[in-house]
Amino acid sequence: MSSEDSPQMLYLSRSDIAAVGGDAAELYVDALNAGLIAHAEGKTVQPLKPYLRVAGKQGHIADRIIAMPAHVGDPGLSGIKWIGSKHDNPAERGRERASAVIVLNDPASNYPVAVLEGSLISAWRTAGVTCLAARHLAREGFTDVALVGCGVIGSTQITALLQQFGSIERVHLHDQRPEAARALADRVGREHPSVEARVAETAEDAVRAGDLVVPCTVTSEPYIAFDWLKRGALLCNVSIMDVHKEVFLKADKVVVDDWEQSNREKKIINQLVLEGSFSRGQLHAELGEILAGARPGRTEDDEIIVLNPMGMAVEDIACAGAVYERARERGVGTWLDLY
Repeated sequence: MSSEDSPQMLYLSRSDIAAVGGDAAELYVDALNAGLIAHAEGKTVQPLKPYLRVAGKQGHIADRIIAMPAHVGDPGLSGIKWIGSKHDNPAERGRERASAVIVLNDPASNYPVAVLEGSLISAWRTAGVTCLAARHLAREGFTDVALVGCGVIGSTQITALLQQFGSIERVHLHDQRPEAARALADRVGREHPSVEARVAETAEDAVRAGDLVVPCTVTSEPYIAFDWLKRGALLCNVSIMDVHKEVFLKADKVVVDDWEQSNREKKIINQLVLEGSFSRGQLHAELGEILAGARPGRTEDDEIIVLNPMGMAVEDIACAGAVYERARERGVGTWLDLY
């Protein structure tokens, strides 16, 4: 890296990130485990993330730009993810729904040291959280995964889970666009011939089959009922708004990544808190507490457990930091002069 008289930062494109292992689960699972434990131990700084909604309340729930700042570790790295989303990007513009950049800063000087394409990291860190949760909260040796929503986030979830869990025998896929579910089923069949990939006609059909249930949609209306969930299921509520309130109230355990982040923006947990039917005291744990051994994970085979992962800047910065360090070690990326 250059001297203090000529500061530089490293630019990492999506292809650069993939070249250092940023398109597979292992890097993210390791980085997230460390980052979430640090968060549970109070070794992170994470302001509440603001939402920029140009259309206000009249806009689609998925149409927003979010600023997600955090500091992770000691001395660690500081940084921010700036992630935009438009629900109609695929249909209207032929682009992925979400796009992002991540900026990393050296906490000694607060100078930027890296800029990374963020949507690949965002998708894989989301899948990494599900993988970590499944290690501790899913029934041991689970065989069936249900996915509702087969876009970029959903397909990354399935890819990561199949990389991490050899016990999976079947995946049950549903999407409002049947062609998306069929395309993902075809890909799973090619890449994992021993895994049965089934296209489910309805969301209920998929969910009822799942030991691990992962909704990845852009819905603003709950549709998953408690009685759809089999005993012993883990529901990783990735897209947040898919689950009826009764699921949180009837589940044996509710886990979040961060209580303060989950209890805001009129999401389901926040609605329950405002109604007086759910509280911090009823929460089983934050995920980092479980990873650190401060709270138990699954203790009974027939427990129904809900993970509500709002998505945290701590997770993004931990993962981006791991990518950045690998890229520096391997000489990947493009150095840019700041002056």
